[in-house]
Amino acid sequence: MTISRRDLLSASAALTLAPLFGARAWAAPLPREADIVVIGAGAAGIAAARRVMAANRKVIVLEASGQIGGRCATDATTFEAPFDRGARWLHSPDTNVLLKLARPAGIDVAPSPPAQRLRIGRRNARAGETEDLLATLVRGNRAIDEAARKGDVSCAAALPKDLGDWAGTIDFVLGGYATGKDLRDLSALDQFRAQDRTVAVATRQGLGTLMVKLSDGVPVALSTPATRVTWSGRDIGVETPSGRIAARGVILTVSSNLLASGAIKFTPELPKRQLDAASKLGLGSYDRIALQLDGNPLGLGRDELMIEQSMDARTGALFANIGGTSLCTVDVAGGFGRGLALQGEGAMAGFAVEWLTKLFGSDIKKAVKRQAATNWNAAPFIQGAMSGAAPGGQGSRRVLTEPIGNLFLAGEATHETLWGTVDGAWDSGERAAEAALARLAPLKQAEPVKPARPAKRRSRSSGIGAE
Repeated sequence: MTISRRDLLSASAALTLAPLFGARAWAAPLPREADIVVIGAGAAGIAAARRVMAANRKVIVLEASGQIGGRCATDATTFEAPFDRGARWLHSPDTNVLLKLARPAGIDVAPSPPAQRLRIGRRNARAGETEDLLATLVRGNRAIDEAARKGDVSCAAALPKDLGDWAGTIDFVLGGYATGKDLRDLSALDQFRAQDRTVAVATRQGLGTLMVKLSDGVPVALSTPATRVTWSGRDIGVETPSGRIAARGVILTVSSNLLASGAIKFTPELPKRQLDAASKLGLGSYDRIALQLDGNPLGLGRDELMIEQSMDARTGALFANIGGTSLCTVDVAGGFGRGLALQGEGAMAGFAVEWLTKLFGSDIKKAVKRQAATNWNAAPFIQGAMSGAAPGGQGSRRVLTEPIGNLFLAGEATHETLWGTVDGAWDSGERAAEAALARLAPLKQAEPVKPARPAKRRSRSSGIGAE
């Protein structure tokens, strides 16, 4: 069974991630000048810096947190398998540049989950019930597409009113699970224009590990927040607590929430057009609860993905026995997930155990050996999960791609079709780098070397040079 806006697997991949544990710091002193300063060491920032370096330009990446990866974060030590705390999936393996870069970097590509289950109470759904859900999903998608062709309303307003017992499941699968937002807060046009994400794959070592590998050789200054960006005039540059860096161009890859928050100051101030656009692309809420369950009390196979027929918003998505281990994760999202995260890790783990007990029986609680949970909304330099356009806000993505003087914006929120994905973030970073490089004057060509005079040959008779 394949369940999502276009595919259930693609929904989970929509998440872009957080800092990687144990990333190495850049020990060199902060430079005082660079051709281009990149702000943010997530997927977009690393992609931009690599492209600038390939053009033989001087670049420095400033990262406010202490880790590389942005919303790609892998915890490789807490559990017996790598735990992706943020983004988990990549798409379109035949064309995805990140997968092509992963293999030479020593990262193993894992196939998408071989099995996906639908749970109804304490039993697996029958074939007819699964088909009914799939047909309802198709109906819901078509209604959103038809509404988007006429205007930009909320996805909730576009849905048919007769979804019956599948209404809660549809809201979760097409809303929170796919985007981090409830359907009432989502633009139908944004969903309509999103690129199909029908094939999803993971990396066995985790996407955070991949980002660190791809940052090898890139000059990244960790724990160095940008406090002010001057993007116009003769004094272009970036101020940090460690000093100011003069630059000829700046690529800003921070999240839409951080951009709109005013945490970074700008000279001149950012145009209202861009600030309004960022506010219409606010981040949804998407968090992950990890449980190490002894003895496989769920009775599921390796890498099985499961959702339930839910009657209300108190639901999640289960990814079981990750990599053949006892690690399982429960993803919570949207308004319910945001409220749960506010209550703290204990409440999140409590919900996950309660939810699994409801579906699989009372043996779950005593099987829990270790637990952890994320809280992306509280991450100070990110403030949420992935961007989802508010109704009427789809055009804001294109606004954020417009150069502002010598400032260029990148990140998943700036991608019109692959927003919410690591793939889209990487592509946006390369796009911003190309635009910034085009703004710079060409590199000065070395003066041509004058041809050398022919060497004089020695005369065999006298030893005196002769031409």
